[in-house]
Amino acid sequence: MMPEKQAKILLIVGGGIAAYKSLELTRRLRQGDAAVRVILTEAATRFATPLSFAALGGTPAQADWFDADAESSEGSGMGHIDLARFADLVIVAPATADLMARMAAGMADDLATATLLARDAPVLLAPAMNPSMWNHPATRRNVARLRADGALLVGPNEGDTACGETGAGRMAEAEEILHAAQNALRARKQPPPAKATLAGRRALVTSGPTLEAIDSLRFISNRSSGRQGHAIAAALARAGAEVLLVHGPCQQPLPAGVRGVAVESAKDMLAACEAALPVDVAVMAAAVGDWHTQAVNGGKLRKDGSGKAIVLELAENPDILKTLSRRRRHRPSLVVGFAAEDGTPQQMRARARAKRKHKGCDWIAVNAIEVMGREESRVHLITSESGAGARLEGAKTAIAEQLAQRIAAALNSKANAHE
Repeated sequence: MMPEKQAKILLIVGGGIAAYKSLELTRRLRQGDAAVRVILTEAATRFATPLSFAALGGTPAQADWFDADAESSEGSGMGHIDLARFADLVIVAPATADLMARMAAGMADDLATATLLARDAPVLLAPAMNPSMWNHPATRRNVARLRADGALLVGPNEGDTACGETGAGRMAEAEEILHAAQNALRARKQPPPAKATLAGRRALVTSGPTLEAIDSLRFISNRSSGRQGHAIAAALARAGAEVLLVHGPCQQPLPAGVRGVAVESAKDMLAACEAALPVDVAVMAAAVGDWHTQAVNGGKLRKDGSGKAIVLELAENPDILKTLSRRRRHRPSLVVGFAAEDGTPQQMRARARAKRKHKGCDWIAVNAIEVMGREESRVHLITSESGAGARLEGAKTAIAEQLAQRIAAALNSKANAHE
């Protein structure tokens, strides 16, 4: 169900095989009492017909700019403006690489892009494409530009794609898009909170995975994408902080206004963090590997065909969060840790409370390991011994904004208490 009766949804369907999924999305939106209008790009009509969307959406689906103008229900003769003004929320599904590139460039050369350029409503993108296209630097730049312009994203998911390759590129399922749409509509109804400022503050953020070498070719790492840490660094910078982002190997673009230091191992990350001190706040969002190999082979380990197992001896990595939390000199005023856990929500919170006490950090944010690599997350922020805190849910960019505002409020409150 949509959060309010007769929410007005404009669905823009890009030209990709995932367009068939948008038929089910249209049906589900209508089941939730939303009023739905549909625009198809010319390429989208090769995968699904306007007639199919009209049958499920209850209104004619538009694909041609001039037909839309001629059939304008408002009689203005400018159908793209009428469609733009109709929407409480615009969903682009599938959001192809080409369509997002044209959006990022501000183009308006067909009905879909002209309507997107004229809209006032928030836009929710559900990307779908080949994994190599999704990971291409040009696509990453376009996604970063669209996010900076306020676009929300859901997906893409990991899995098998239509081209036969496996990786991030599958369009989110209808249920995921509906959930993201509900969050976007709720956020639009809420008045924007007063913005707390971090001007004059210095922030340290860690992000992404670490990499521990086995030999000159192979390594141990994890599934962290760096999305959450990079989003936090961007949000802190937008709030006015001077931000240093220490990040492991990942494909996220460096946020605007943020200084970055690229590292590989946990030892390298700790050294970079210590070199950054003193700071006012440290947010340890990186997924730091727990172990490194005792001995790194200088060349390439080779199998001999005997089937004999190779034993790797592992040693514990330094605990970056604990080290920074317990610094007696130059300790950050506020240290925020992240913990990826499994189990029930109650078990995850219990482990996070214990971890907060053991590490000595001020706050700890716990999330399920399943959200690693995804665009959306669910975070329980624990800020006291009792486990009190807040639940943050939605796109990782939205969670980052909420966390940045809480950090600003906490630091400003401390400063006022000392005056």
